[in-house]
Amino acid sequence: MTDRFQSRFGAGIPPRPAARADLTPPPSAPAMPPREFHFTSADFDKVRQLIHTHAGISLSPAKQDMVYSRLARRLRACGDRSFADYLRRLESDRNEWETFTNSLTTNLTSFFREAHHFDILAERLKQMRNARSITIWCAAASTGEEPYSLAITACEAFNTLSPPVKIIASDIDTQVIEHGRRGVYREDRVERMVAARVQRFFLKGTGTQEGHVRVRPELQRLLEFKRINLLDARYPVSGPVDFIFCRNVMIYFDKTTQRAILSRFAPLLSAEGLLFAGHSESFLHSADLFRSRGRTVYERNHDPRR
Repeated sequence: MTDRFQSRFGAGIPPRPAARADLTPPPSAPAMPPREFHFTSADFDKVRQLIHTHAGISLSPAKQDMVYSRLARRLRACGDRSFADYLRRLESDRNEWETFTNSLTTNLTSFFREAHHFDILAERLKQMRNARSITIWCAAASTGEEPYSLAITACEAFNTLSPPVKIIASDIDTQVIEHGRRGVYREDRVERMVAARVQRFFLKGTGTQEGHVRVRPELQRLLEFKRINLLDARYPVSGPVDFIFCRNVMIYFDKTTQRAILSRFAPLLSAEGLLFAGHSESFLHSADLFRSRGRTVYERNHDPRR
């Protein structure tokens, strides 16, 4: 093997004769298949502007192919022949706005994602055992795994299936809200949970529902699903809220939009309340509103200079 390495690096090898120029043209790269729908840079820029205005989402230039693949489904469904036709449809068909937004919303979630947050919540809930009512707002509920994880945490902290907790589960995407409201998931979505937790909080499907589980009705009763656009000037949420979970959604907003949302969160959150953010999110740019307690957990800034 040593000789082979030496040979590869030229040790003890007499110099090779100069290679003759190869005049054979290199093979051409395979042509990209034509797109089904005409999609220009101007169309993409228009989509970016619309979704930012309507939902606050900032799409990077690298998302052009993603936008095409997701909206091409809507063009087929609507019978439009080009993206220009579809964009004109948006101007007159307000009902299409909801589906447009749903198509471009990324919903990546799981039960007990970023588990340390649920440990922190459980400890705080145990300190609030004498509270009459506790409100938790899950502001990016997606398909429901996160708010149901909050409900499970509350039940375990109070050791009952009817803790004094109300959970508001909201999202801008109506399709994922309906999924969460049903509370039915494939079995593989809960396979990482300990068996005792699954047995206590889920019902195993049979017959046509084999391979699926459903959250117990007691958990569903703790949740109220509703559509909320975080860009709205006012939220249909009554304060004070004890905990706000807004995780892994702020990364899709620019700093200006993030601050506008945080400025609406602050007066809703109780004096001792906590705001939970995603692992890659930081609100240092709004330190006058929220200050860090570490591990992407924030509390209201009570600085008297405000």
